[in-house]
Amino acid sequence: MTKPATDTTSATMENNAREVGSTPERHVPNLTPEFRRDAPKGATTEAIDLSKETPCFQLNALNLHYGSNHALCDVSMMIPHKRITAFIGPSGCGKSSLLRCLNRMNDLIDIAQISGEILLDGQDIYSKNVDVPELRRRIGMVFQKPNPFPKSIYENVAYGLRIQGVRRKSVIDETVERSLRHAALWDEVKDRLKSPAMELSGGQQQRLVIARAIAIEPEVILLDEPCSALDPIATAKVEELMMQLKENYTLVIVTHNMQQAARVGDYCAFMYMGELIEYDTAEVMFQKPSKKQTEDYITGRFG
Repeated sequence: MTKPATDTTSATMENNAREVGSTPERHVPNLTPEFRRDAPKGATTEAIDLSKETPCFQLNALNLHYGSNHALCDVSMMIPHKRITAFIGPSGCGKSSLLRCLNRMNDLIDIAQISGEILLDGQDIYSKNVDVPELRRRIGMVFQKPNPFPKSIYENVAYGLRIQGVRRKSVIDETVERSLRHAALWDEVKDRLKSPAMELSGGQQQRLVIARAIAIEPEVILLDEPCSALDPIATAKVEELMMQLKENYTLVIVTHNMQQAARVGDYCAFMYMGELIEYDTAEVMFQKPSKKQTEDYITGRFG
């Protein structure tokens, strides 16, 4: 594992301390106030404790190989129910690979080999008895770049229902409206539901994709860098939407944006080179991380 470069100021402090025969007190910048300053409405303010949460996912010694590349190394953790869990870490650390394990998207990669255990509500999702299409209905996914279908706004949201065999127009109409309302998009598109989805702005397209995901009533929504291609205003709308969605869904988000992880995350996991380095509440992670490696990453010393 490559050792991150040492900060010059820190090195000077340590050298000076050695000269006087003492050890400098480790100082972790209090990042939470700065990052939480613009937290979206609905962000968690009460004290939370992972040991008291209801499990949604339980990962036990999860390993993932892409051929000879060991992408995930003995990852064990519990992802709680109806909370937002944010994964952070440098590019290539395994965040998105772990996300794809949660709804078995890695099944589509021939060279992927998985060992260990992932339990969803106590059931092993890699059991031979699992209905994979049904599993993916229960676990929706939103990707980095908005990917609306080349259809109307209405048909984008209705698509999953039609695939499931729903034909009653009244049911589809009701679900489309409810999903667009939950995605905070209804008021912006209610008068042009038959217009092409590609005419929407990037932020609107991403909220449309979220509406499409929740139309089939999943239990979990996975979001892989959902705001990386959006401007700050669109990002703020998506983040506020996440706050609303966690009242009914478990959300797991991958992000390179430290501020976003602090703003929306109830819990935060730092990964590096396929390993889970630290996992705690977002408040602890950004205020007083227990691992020096975590501190170095969130303060920008490497990554």
